[in-house]
Amino acid sequence: MEISIHTEVPTTARIDEQTLSQPHKVSAQGVNVYYGDKQALKNINLDIASNMVTALIGPSGCGKSTFLRCLNRMNDVVDGCRVEGLITLDGEDIYGRGVDVVHLRARVGMVFQKPNPFPKSIYDNVAYGPRIHGLAADRGALDDMVLHSLERAGLIDEVRDRLDAPGTGLSGGQQQRLCIARAIAVEPEVILMDEPCSALDPIATAKIEELIDDLKQNFTIIMVTHSMQQAARVSQKTAFFHLGELVEQGDTTDIFTKPEDERTQAYVTGRIG
Repeated sequence: MEISIHTEVPTTARIDEQTLSQPHKVSAQGVNVYYGDKQALKNINLDIASNMVTALIGPSGCGKSTFLRCLNRMNDVVDGCRVEGLITLDGEDIYGRGVDVVHLRARVGMVFQKPNPFPKSIYDNVAYGPRIHGLAADRGALDDMVLHSLERAGLIDEVRDRLDAPGTGLSGGQQQRLCIARAIAVEPEVILMDEPCSALDPIATAKIEELIDDLKQNFTIIMVTHSMQQAARVSQKTAFFHLGELVEQGDTTDIFTKPEDERTQAYVTGRIG
């Protein structure tokens, strides 16, 4: 299945066998977002397939992060923010009556731009989610969840012997991988990443990108990035936002090598940004 966009923007992105085998996980239809009287997003229509990395690219202030925060209702905590339209997770309206936002955020985890480990031990950072959601039957089960999450986040070999040490004592790249371990410990279905490497050095960034490639086997990943090179390296789908509009989407290779909209062409070649 393909990511949907405005009807007035044509798309010839390939529909390959891998894409056809992956149903939509998240769907946004006619989404408008307002901060007070200011409209931040305009009629966004975007379908996101399971077990792929979808990159959201575009200039600063174009609405990428605003859209990302709609997907786990983080905009609920922003005064004056209003979201219109339909956003579904597995076909269910996430803004519908009776939706448990805490449960939604367990299903849709988030990794922020700046690593933000809790002021707790490495162990307690990862154990936090399973504890509050009652996912572990006993301490042994919790231990297994923590170690498995740290392993999946590519961090276990670096912290195995110091799980009681403060998470804030790790390096920046390690802290971000700890935050990823914390996010996946509750077994979310979707992971949102808002510029996850912007505060990291190239070596730490490479480790996070390698991790993202591994995680897409089990999770649907939606990532905001200012780095077009990063989008090209790690994503299978790319959506280009500009001035609150979704201009173009498709296979990442097509977006970067043969974009159909002049604004996309200008952005990927560096003429705007």
